[in-house]
Amino acid sequence: MASKIFPIFFFTLIVFISLFPHAALANSNNKKSSPFDFLKHLQGCHKGDKLKGIHELKTYLEHFGYLNYENKSQANNDDFDDLLESALKTYQLNYHLKVTGTLDSKTVSEMMMPRCGVPDIINGTTRMTSGKKNQRHSSTSFHTVSHYTFFPGSPKWPRSKYSLTYGFFPKPHPEPWILLRKLSKHGLPIHISGSHDLETVALHEIGHLLGLGHSSVEAAIMFARISSGSTKGLHSDIQGIRALYNV
Repeated sequence: MASKIFPIFFFTLIVFISLFPHAALANSNNKKSSPFDFLKHLQGCHKGDKLKGIHELKTYLEHFGYLNYENKSQANNDDFDDLLESALKTYQLNYHLKVTGTLDSKTVSEMMMPRCGVPDIINGTTRMTSGKKNQRHSSTSFHTVSHYTFFPGSPKWPRSKYSLTYGFFPKPHPEPWILLRKLSKHGLPIHISGSHDLETVALHEIGHLLGLGHSSVEAAIMFARISSGSTKGLHSDIQGIRALYNV
């Protein structure tokens, strides 16, 4: 299997590059306000505060895997509690921000950036900075994931399911500030914003499809966000694929 997976991976990259000029992209001139504008109003808030809109901050962090309230009334209120502070500290750690637990200006700026819609933390597992303290380090473990979203208990594609099917379809982007929507083994369409480099975002998507989670290394293709117009290469991410499939 390992000998088949790697050629398929590179073949997929070549096809994406060759089809790049023919891709149907959304009109990047249609600028919309960010759905994360609520964060500006919350800048400076910290534990103990009760401010209208804090529940939206909780929703943001819960979506990306940083929060999981057992009591949903806590998730829906506007209290800045201990769990929210802890979640914010973990987010700051993962994105190389000063770990304060306060929603400072730099944290707000980071959280408002367009990013991948796949969570940073899945079932308590991540390969970002916050997950390293719970992992045994080796030459390969830094680049691999211990949990694969689509196939629980197995971090890579089973022998019978390693074909990737893709295509380009003209359709309005539903969430312009989310570069990639959450993936699914059932073939959920992936929407890529036209204002971002197709090849870079597609490589990030393929990384998820092959089993890689988000990275805290900003130069890595698996970093959760990318600035408009910027491009990235594979860098260390290719080591993750090699380690994951023993090639």
